Amino acid sequence: MHSPWEVFLYGTFHAMLAYRKAHKQYLKGHYFRARQISQRAARKYGIEIHPGAQIGKGFFIDHGHGVVIGETAIIGDNVTLYQGVTLGGTGKEQGKRHPTIGNNVMIGSGAKVLGNITIGDNCKIAAGAVVLHDVPANCTVVGVPGRVVKMIRPGNGSCDLDQIHFPDPVQTDILCLNRGQSALVNQVLDLQDSVRESKAAVRKVLNQKDELEQKLSETQKELEEERRMLEIEKNRSDDLERLVRQRMGSLEDELEKSSDKAAREKSNISLTDSNL
Repeated sequence: MHSPWEVFLYGTFHAMLAYRKAHKQYLKGHYFRARQISQRAARKYGIEIHPGAQIGKGFFIDHGHGVVIGETAIIGDNVTLYQGVTLGGTGKEQGKRHPTIGNNVMIGSGAKVLGNITIGDNCKIAAGAVVLHDVPANCTVVGVPGRVVKMIRPGNGSCDLDQIHFPDPVQTDILCLNRGQSALVNQVLDLQDSVRESKAAVRKVLNQKDELEQKLSETQKELEEERRMLEIEKNRSDDLERLVRQRMGSLEDELEKSSDKAAREKSNISLTDSNL
């Protein structure tokens, strides 16, 4: 703002004045009058604050058009809301059905905090987040549905109004998935290389086996041929031995006949000599 007088031009200022007036009527039990004041302010400034809501000190709505705060909502001190924030119910609850916001909380543009939940002190709700569960103190919440992405050091949350520089859990998950996928791809490639090497080794062993079987077959054939030749040689030796025996037998017969003949001739010669 360039001048302190500009505060009177902001719809948030007048909406809060209307809320304070309506809240007093609500506490007195003048519910119709309280709702009349709040609805008139909602139509005029675009900020709907139920007169039954409990709002602490230092509450600030920046560019507050579209802000909705439910009847049983409880807001602590030094809370900042941006345009389009809804502190609403889920439609399924009775009694206390709107959120409780702690101290020093910042809720970004378009964020929705729904149901009877508690947002702890010094929390930050990112723009566009949808919070459906309790949030511990000193946390940052982003996403749909809202998830805690980091813890804030106590004392740093009250002055930090940054709505955009938050961790992105979806991007983090995508990066983790990409890293995991890359690791799996590398593992698959390594396995494929191992399988190819194993197949090559198996083919080599099979080829060696075929060569050894072929050599064994050739060796068996050579052994069979040598055995056959040995059998032939043996048969020839047996035939030759038989022939030699036969020849020796015939020579012995001839020698015996010659001896007998020589003996007869000798005896004849002896007889002749004796006769002479």
